[in-house]
Amino acid sequence: MMITPENLYKKRREFLKLGVGALLSPALVEAKLLELDFKTDESAKDLKLSDEKLATTYVNFYEFSVNKKEAVERAKNFTTKDWEVTISGEVEQPLKLNMQDFLAFPLEERIYRFRCVETWSMVVPWVGFELRHLIEKVKPTSEARFVKFTTLLDKQRFPDQNALFPSLKYPYVEALRLDEAMNPLSILAVGMYKKPLLAQNGAPIRLVVPWKYGFKSIKSIVKIEFVKEQPISTWQAYAPDEYGFYANVNPKVSHPRWSQADERALGEFFTKPTLLFNGYEKEVAHLYDGMDLKVNF
Repeated sequence: MMITPENLYKKRREFLKLGVGALLSPALVEAKLLELDFKTDESAKDLKLSDEKLATTYVNFYEFSVNKKEAVERAKNFTTKDWEVTISGEVEQPLKLNMQDFLAFPLEERIYRFRCVETWSMVVPWVGFELRHLIEKVKPTSEARFVKFTTLLDKQRFPDQNALFPSLKYPYVEALRLDEAMNPLSILAVGMYKKPLLAQNGAPIRLVVPWKYGFKSIKSIVKIEFVKEQPISTWQAYAPDEYGFYANVNPKVSHPRWSQADERALGEFFTKPTLLFNGYEKEVAHLYDGMDLKVNF
């Protein structure tokens, strides 16, 4: 007779606690069964966390739907089983990693401000690891200048990708300059609020770049490529006069259809002034020395 390992037994107990309703939600089941072992963030005590329910339901994920509420509902059927991410391009050590490989990186909680280009904001306790740890592992060549990220393309799992007239050109693509990707603030997140990511928040793995508008923090990544030329990101291709490559939070650079001078935190009535680089000027301003931030928006 085989003895069930203790960790698997505990996982099964947690699974049963979810109840019959959870059986209809593969994404929730997978999130509950994924274990996160991470170091708690003790450095951001001055930031008030956003309500978890708001942060996990007021989301933009066009692959599910352009409607926030509908996107959350459709995400319930999303499955991340057997997820893999390929890392290739101008690197000495190309890799293909599964989620257990990613969980082996030194995970830590990072409490970050998050600013959407739509002018709403939140403060989220992410769980992940510094992107530079992965970069150092694959060893970029001297030709690598940008890091390109691609979201899953699967018309069965993403309804909008299967629409007669999709909202965007898929798959979703984003990119960073290599030095931006190497900055310690840039992380690959696998969780938030001390739990694995839910589908609507980018499960099972997403990018988080806190000094840039939220659309740069690409979700559900399946491909990371190191390239010579600057990639054209999805929103940049969609409306280049509205969405630049850098997308740095800047109160002095308005979106053509609205001001970015103020923001409203989720759950709050009053607005507050937007901070340059979303409050991370000290950590990242040097990346843009000599650049005109109004031109390179």
